[in-house]
Amino acid sequence: MNDVVPFAVMLAIVAGVGLAAVLSHRLGDRFPVPVSAVFLLGAAAASDVWPRLEAVPIEQVERVVTVALVVILFDGGMQIGWRQIRANAAAIVWIGAVGTLATAIALALTAHLVFGLDWRIALLLGTALSPTDPAVVFSVLGRRQILGRSGVLLQGESGANDPVGIALLVVLLGTTQFDWGAFGSVAGAFTVQILVGASAGLVGGLGLLWFMRTVLLPAAGLYSLRVLMCVVAIYGLTTLAHGSGFLAVLVAGIVVGDQRAPYKAEIERFHSALANLAEIVAFVMLGLTIQLTGPHGVIEGHALWIGLALAILLALVIRPMLLGALLWRVDLERGERLFVLWTGLKGAVPILLGMFILQAQVGDGRRAYEIIFVVVAFSVIVQGGAVPALARRLGVPLHTVNPRPWGMNARFEEEPESLHRFTITAGSIADGTTVADLPSDDLWISVIIRHGRLVTVTPDTVLRIGDEVLVLAEPDTATEVAALFTSPRTNSPKQAVAELATAPTPPARSLRHTLLRRYLSMRMVLRVRR
Repeated sequence: MNDVVPFAVMLAIVAGVGLAAVLSHRLGDRFPVPVSAVFLLGAAAASDVWPRLEAVPIEQVERVVTVALVVILFDGGMQIGWRQIRANAAAIVWIGAVGTLATAIALALTAHLVFGLDWRIALLLGTALSPTDPAVVFSVLGRRQILGRSGVLLQGESGANDPVGIALLVVLLGTTQFDWGAFGSVAGAFTVQILVGASAGLVGGLGLLWFMRTVLLPAAGLYSLRVLMCVVAIYGLTTLAHGSGFLAVLVAGIVVGDQRAPYKAEIERFHSALANLAEIVAFVMLGLTIQLTGPHGVIEGHALWIGLALAILLALVIRPMLLGALLWRVDLERGERLFVLWTGLKGAVPILLGMFILQAQVGDGRRAYEIIFVVVAFSVIVQGGAVPALARRLGVPLHTVNPRPWGMNARFEEEPESLHRFTITAGSIADGTTVADLPSDDLWISVIIRHGRLVTVTPDTVLRIGDEVLVLAEPDTATEVAALFTSPRTNSPKQAVAELATAPTPPARSLRHTLLRRYLSMRMVLRVRR
């Protein structure tokens, strides 16, 4: 019982830091400062004031950051989804894979030729600093989200280059000599890591999706925990199979992202919150392992000036030139292109890779780790701090997402195939059309949500851009009904109605479908809850 008081103090400190991490996201609405930077510098300063904090074993820190990155990558995969990947697959793979390798080589050449670092440590340093982290960008923007293709490319680039950078560094750490023979060995081992990781992620994602849909659990809260445990298992099994476990969890997230499953919305919210917390944990761990002042600190050592020079060259020269060449044929507006070139921010992945270098006890590894700290700090503070103003300056489309703490809830024992949810897009047939004038007799709009508020549904209610509608429609007409709300129209609503009137009469629906539709409309009790 002698350790009760110290243990209570530790719990209070951890709870306080966790509460600060949760509340810190409010800073993004008021100040253009990434919350990650606050925790990074705060932890580094705390380790200088209380040296005992710096005594955390690097192995433990590496394991914590590894778990954090697994959570971050799976959540990132779910946010991207297969539909966005399919529409932008070529551009994402091109800038995510080729761009990562080109950036790593350019940074390695700069570190060796300009700053005189050994070839091996220069290659490791360039590889560690090549991946990006748009999660830092989105934390700076707060409740504002990037619309258009630039947002998809930023998310997709990070999702692709994180596993590529990690796999490449792991292979390089296992190589002791660097010659043409070693180059072939590195390329072969790297290819195996990527292929096994992608295959395991695809199989694991499909298996997880089947598990989510088929096996029922006794409590709603268990569904999110089950997915988390399965994701960790996918990472572990893929790593044991000599594949990239990080790529596997990313691919699994992409497979699950767009699919329907029981409690899917709750699962997404749980993993999104967990990923935000994991990002902060990774930065805190990096800060605790760094000494800012003192004879061996970053400020008084050579790492500060090398890191600042590398960060400036990376932000202003290397990334714009390399990625600009790769994006030459990608269809982007000029402002969006410049925004993508600037927002190659560094985050959790370089932190983890720096720990890999430090753990491998490579010569000059400590200085490389400190250089990574300086580059990441510059990236999140200087580059990240300029993101909101730059987005406005370049005309990058942003969308403010207001929190919705109140919800409507309707639960079903089986998946309602006749129930659909759409968001009305600009130029669609439903845009500016009344409910009565929608050119379809095979749907019934039960709920309209506008600016986070319920709208009374009447035949004369005019639908607007951004409205979220809950629609009852027969399963075999889902594609046609979705086109009314999401596809651009080629004529006016009145013309659409006239065409519908002259169109052949559709075959009568089955009695089962008609009764199901009426049953759902009668049984859908919407409960507004706190």
